[in-house]
Amino acid sequence: MALLDIRLPKSIAHALSLPENSPKRQQLRVLKKLLKKAKDTRFGKHFNFEELLNDKSPEKKFRETVKAYDYNTIYAEWWNQTLSGDEDVCWPGKIKYFALSSGTSEASSKYIPITKDLMKGNRVSMIKQLLSLRNYENIPWKSVGKGYLMLGGSTDLQKGPGYFAGDLSGITAKKAPFWFSPFYKPGKKIAKTNDWNKKLEAIVEEAPNWDIGFLVGIPAWIQMCMELIIKRYNLKDIHEIWPNLAFFCHGGVAFEPYKKGFEKLLGKPLTYLETYL
Repeated sequence: MALLDIRLPKSIAHALSLPENSPKRQQLRVLKKLLKKAKDTRFGKHFNFEELLNDKSPEKKFRETVKAYDYNTIYAEWWNQTLSGDEDVCWPGKIKYFALSSGTSEASSKYIPITKDLMKGNRVSMIKQLLSLRNYENIPWKSVGKGYLMLGGSTDLQKGPGYFAGDLSGITAKKAPFWFSPFYKPGKKIAKTNDWNKKLEAIVEEAPNWDIGFLVGIPAWIQMCMELIIKRYNLKDIHEIWPNLAFFCHGGVAFEPYKKGFEKLLGKPLTYLETYL
């Protein structure tokens, strides 16, 4: 007979019985963490997150209780309140940043709430992704300490009553940690440019002054930028101007359709990193 006879709640016992690296166990852990964080919000109280947390099968109860939303519905029922400045609507605190995505027939732009926790999570993920380079073979480590050309939306965000709105990549660049500033290209002045063509012209003009090790952005944007630089300076490939370029971090769309044309612009292979930030 055991010295201690501890009876765990079924939900905890079930979670612990799953292998540590089990996707199901990880998903259950994340679900509980999110429910616990949001239980005191209007959304959390409406759907009784506290009760879901205590259920023997929280994931099943969650599916039964919380309906699936499309953008228009969740905006009409919940997110519009955050745009008005209300706190603790779907997530604790006040939402100060909104990402603008493609418009629909109902609206010119979609306003996606960007929380402090999301931005913090993105920064942590970025650092973890850099640390993951230790798992690659033959990594040119000197390139990790070179410039990071991050091509995205303008950091000159639209100002609303109590919030800022803009492209997610622009918000991310604007909120980058201070210690990243020495590595960040194209720099604050160019990053604020709203006109895409003028931004590219400025980047092409500055390209010889930078020592780039990382390219970050949507494949089509990065490819266009490299093509303009190569054409402007009559180069055979982009490595003639950026010999330490070794990494391309991409996301947003599949890279495979661009890969063949992309690699024609290179003088040597790159290490590709896909991100879901």
